[in-house]
Amino acid sequence: MTTARPDLDPELHELLADMPLMPQLTPEVLAHLRQLPSTPVDSLLAHRSVDRREITVPAKDGAPIPLSVFSPANNDRTTAAPCIYWMHGGGMVMGDRFSQIDIPLEWLDEFGAVVVSVDYRLAPEATGTALVDDCYQGLLWVAEHSAELGIDPARIVVAGASAGGGLAAGVTLLARDLGTPAIAAQVLIGPMLDHRNTSASSRQYSDGPGVWTREMNEFGWRCVLGDLTDDQVPAYVSPALADDLSGLPTTYIDTGSAEVFRDEDADYAIRIWAAGGQAELHVWAGGFHGFDALYPQAHISATARRTRTDWLARVLPPNSAA
Repeated sequence: MTTARPDLDPELHELLADMPLMPQLTPEVLAHLRQLPSTPVDSLLAHRSVDRREITVPAKDGAPIPLSVFSPANNDRTTAAPCIYWMHGGGMVMGDRFSQIDIPLEWLDEFGAVVVSVDYRLAPEATGTALVDDCYQGLLWVAEHSAELGIDPARIVVAGASAGGGLAAGVTLLARDLGTPAIAAQVLIGPMLDHRNTSASSRQYSDGPGVWTREMNEFGWRCVLGDLTDDQVPAYVSPALADDLSGLPTTYIDTGSAEVFRDEDADYAIRIWAAGGQAELHVWAGGFHGFDALYPQAHISATARRTRTDWLARVLPPNSAA
């Protein structure tokens, strides 16, 4: 029996009709996708006055982790800037530090923020906690070098989309449990939070081609988790497993009503509230997974992106040195 699904936003439906959708994700398809050209970051920087710096920091096992640092060129470093620490999407198996980078670059424009994007290692070559550990090590480096980077350490925002949103949630849990670094807010955009893949929305977006389906999600998680059984999966990798969501920074979560992650994302916000925390949740009616990254020109996408930015403007603390 076919499971009924929420209708797509009419404008998104029309745009999506011209996009070839993947019927499945396999090792062969993944190898092909990884060969496609990466995000043309130079074109995104061409109309901006931005200084770009490439840095490599060591992972826990010594492997190199590339970081790209984008700073407003007119930043005189006398006033410390907020920082957006960005984790890209791609199901934990593809993408690079320039994927969806247009999203945090809007916050460089809006707030004069320094954007740092991390190139964490991908599954299946890296497994278990390696991905979230890479992201955490990069964040530690940023916090420890905040003065050098012109960053206010009290205004570091951890953010990510899809797999990057899940990694952002995992990094925030790690930072809470280890007591460092301080995170002012987390922005989780359609985050990939739960390896169990059993929600109603997961079942709705199954059996067929799509932007990201239940079967693709299973493939991504299998690549990350390998042979781990459910009781061996760390909450830092699959944040929905965390028993305690108290003590987290103020959180923004958004998702679409027509996507596989809808229910696990809404549940994460509900559990933050239940733990006494502050979260803002937006479920965009008719939005599919990654709609605002794929079609930023759509009205619903522009609204979603503007709403995130307005939220950041409300919650970013004042400059700690002011």
